[in-house]
Parts: sequence; C-alpha cells; structure tokens
Amino acid sequence: MTSHRRTFLKQISVGTAAVAWLPGLTYCPAAPSPPAPVLPRSSPEGQGVSSQGILAFLEAVAQSKHEFHSFMMLRHGHVIAEGWWSPYRAQARHMLYSLSKSFTSSAVGFAVTEGKLTVDDKVIRFFPGDLPESVSEHLAALRVKDLLTMSVGHAQDSTGSIREQENWVKAFLALPIANPPGTTFLYNSGATYMLSAIVQKLTGQRIVDYLTPRLFEPLGIQEMTWETCPRGINTGGWGLSLRTESLAKFGQLYLQNGVWDQKQILPASWVKEATTFKIQQPAADLDQMKKHSDWHQGYCYQFWRCRHNGFRGDGAFGQFAIVLPEKDAVIAITSESAGMQGELDLAWEHLLPAMKDAALPADTAAHRDLQQRLSRLLILPVKANRSSALAAKISGKTFKMEPNRLNVQSVSFHFQEDGCDFRLKDDKGEYPIACGLERWIEGETMIPGTPPTLTYSQTGLGTKVAASATWQADDTLEMTWRYYETPHHDTITCKFEGEAVRIQFLNSVTQLSNGHLEKRPVLQGMCPRSEPGR
Repeated sequence: MTSHRRTFLKQISVGTAAVAWLPGLTYCPAAPSPPAPVLPRSSPEGQGVSSQGILAFLEAVAQSKHEFHSFMMLRHGHVIAEGWWSPYRAQARHMLYSLSKSFTSSAVGFAVTEGKLTVDDKVIRFFPGDLPESVSEHLAALRVKDLLTMSVGHAQDSTGSIREQENWVKAFLALPIANPPGTTFLYNSGATYMLSAIVQKLTGQRIVDYLTPRLFEPLGIQEMTWETCPRGINTGGWGLSLRTESLAKFGQLYLQNGVWDQKQILPASWVKEATTFKIQQPAADLDQMKKHSDWHQGYCYQFWRCRHNGFRGDGAFGQFAIVLPEKDAVIAITSESAGMQGELDLAWEHLLPAMKDAALPADTAAHRDLQQRLSRLLILPVKANRSSALAAKISGKTFKMEPNRLNVQSVSFHFQEDGCDFRLKDDKGEYPIACGLERWIEGETMIPGTPPTLTYSQTGLGTKVAASATWQADDTLEMTWRYYETPHHDTITCKFEGEAVRIQFLNSVTQLSNGHLEKRPVLQGMCPRSEPGR
C-alpha cells in the first residue's frame, strides 16, 4: 500500500453520554468511550481534485430533482469536501436502509475469518429447530453464499412475508424456493436478515455487538444503532443508522483492502471476494443496460458493482458508500430521491473528471467558494404566508376528532409570533410538536405513525424532528415535519372551515414510492362552541 493510501488519524475530544436500551433497537456502545478518531482533511487540489469540479457537482445537485442530505468526498484517505443540507448535520446519524447489507456482509466476513462458518455451508444446518416438516431439495441446497449473492431462488422478495410473523427465521425457511439456489438473482432483504441470524446463532451476539470490537471501534464509530426483529436479531438488510463520516470511513476501509491505521482489520482476501462480480442482474437488453445502469454491472456479497470499475453499498432513496479504487476515492451520500441512478450520474458527470492523477496547483478562489458553498447548504422550509387572521381565532382551541382508526381524540394549535405549537392527543397520551413559522424548530416527537419508513420499524421511540409551518391560504395551515435522522418527512395539511378542521397526512415515502400508501386516515374534528373566547 502506498503511503497516500493509508489513513492517518488524529484524536478529537467529544462528549460521552449514558446509553439506554429500548426494545427493537440496539444502541452501542453501552459505556463511555474514548474520543472518536476523525479522518484527516485536505484541500481538493492538494489531493489532485478540482474545487471547480466539486462546485459544478453541487450546482448540478441544486438544479436537480434530488434532495441531498449530506455529501463527503475522500481522496487518498483525506476528506476534501463535506457538507450537510441543514437541518441535517454532521453529528446526526442517518438511516441507511439497504446500505446496512454491506455491514452485514462484513460481519459474515469476520465470522468466516474466525473459522465459524464458510460461505459453502448449508443454511439449514444453523436452524434445525425452525425447519419446515418437509425440507425441499432447493432448501436443502441453499448455501450462505446464495444468501450473500441474492440468489436464494425465491420468486419474490421474502421481506414482506417474514415480517408478518414473530419468528422471521422460521417464516423464511418455510417459503417455497422456485429456482435452484445460486442460479437466479433476485433482490431479497430477507436473505440478508438470515445472514444476521446466522452470525448471531454462531456468536451469541447481535451483529452490531459482534462488529463493535472488530469494525466499529477500530474505525472510531460510536453512534451506531441497528433495528431488531421481534426476537432481538438485527434486521441485517436494513435498520442501521450512522453518521456520514462513519459511512465514509467504512468505504475507506474497503478501499484500503481492509487496512486501517496500518493494521489489517478485515482480511484483504475477504474484501476482494466480497466486492468482485458474483452474479448478473437480469435485463431484457443487458448490453444496453450495462452502458447506462449502475444496477446492471453485477452483484457481489451485499455490494454492487459500479460503472468505472467501482463498487458500492447503497440504500433506498439514495444512501451511498461509493468506492473507486482506480481513483483512490470514496464518496458518501445520504439523501431522499426517487432517482438513485440520477444521483450517481451527477457524480460520474462532475466528480469523476475532477479527479486528476497528481496534485493540482492551489486554486484559492475556487476553494474559498467551495468552502462557502458547503457551509451554506440547506433545505428551505416551505414558504407561502407567515400569518393569517384565522390564527388568532383558533389559537388555544381544542378540536375534538371524529372516531378514527388512530384513536386520535383531539388536536390543538397554539400560535406565537414566530411559531405554532401543535398537540395531538390519543388514547395513550398527548404529543406536542413545535413548528417554526417558515423556519425550522428542532425537537423530538413520539406522534404515532412517525417517522415514515419503507421497512419494519419500532414504535414508541422518540424521533428527532425539525418542523415548520406556513399558511398556504387564509384557511389552510401546512406543517412540514422533517425527521433528520431518516431520509423522510411528513406534510400535514390542516384545512379550517367554520368550527371544523380537516387534517390530512402525506409522508414522503408515499410521494416517492409506488405501492407505499399513506396509512394514516384523514382526521376530521370540531371545536365546541363552549370553548373559551368564542
């Protein structure tokens, strides 16, 4: 390894806090830890990258339909550009969705290295008590490698089926396998869950705990959380949340063939095996798709191959850890976009040609402009009108809700000069959320149904939120609740008419995804005439 490929880490002081455990979510670490090491920083030109090229990328992002939340670019082991679109920020972790799979693959790699299993082991040997009465030929043949390569042989993704059961392992093993394992690619998050279950079965630890001394601690990653199934197994295929820099460190570890701080953390042989072509994704016109699609370059062990001879971990709505060995570069992105290919296209169009083979002359003006641009990134709250004459009339009033399946009993609105406090009450409690008038106010909410998500998620946990409100019309208040540790947000439209209010929820998952409908009903309610001040 050349010297510029090594990552030299320095220490910074960070605070520590007590960490509690709640069902359904694994928090790590469980005790105060030493300060987390950070990646070294450099100017782009110092690492052979044009600041102008990165500026062009950011401008293209601003002009696109894609909503970015964070961006970090590494070259030769140095961070050369980093930014967060406020209210997202550096110290907040971000839900990774299927990018979690690449970390699950790493857990399998450690277990293989330690001799706990091989990729050719049959899956049924790990769960003798959960097998169906009749084990089919295809189930008997299913290997760990088939789970890793998404070639189980199922006719459709198993995730929806297994989540309906309490015992996900048993539910997975009971599903019919239509094709011989190892022959047909089908994206299957349930397969990744099974990898997590296998590692936990062999080690007695959730994979987040198993990875902590082997991966997270060496890289100085302390903030991770990972969802679990009803039986306490990390979901594997989704559910991991990390900070952007932690995501970049993970990509850098793989770029460095498993070496970190001059120590071999993960064997280079596993890194190569896990990130090289294993199976082809099907397509009607594969040759044409390979020219334009980063989803048809081949699948590895829970990593994807990319164009330009790279590989990546990725998650729904645009969570990326992109590794470009030929450019000695890593790009980490978190976002909410329905067009993930479009996000990659922007990187290929602007960032790839910005990387040169040698250091560039200093470009003080462009570097200054880049730093200013990165420091001013933000997602603006929706703006229409800050005020309405109706605000004073409804402020402090309680609207009694008609019967509804959420069991919401009442809502109220309390307006101040620059904000609105909204309160929702159901049969279990009252849930306040403070919204700035055309500005973000940060807080935490436990309102039922939040945050929106594609996947299995816990309930009863507080969610960090930045909330704003605006008057779209004199009688229509629109609130935006942005859950900045996830890709998602809610839009809540409150239409007032006389004594009545109609409240409609729309989550961003529904806005961006086909087939994921808004499950919360429209709420309708009245303000009794006996309310004070009427």
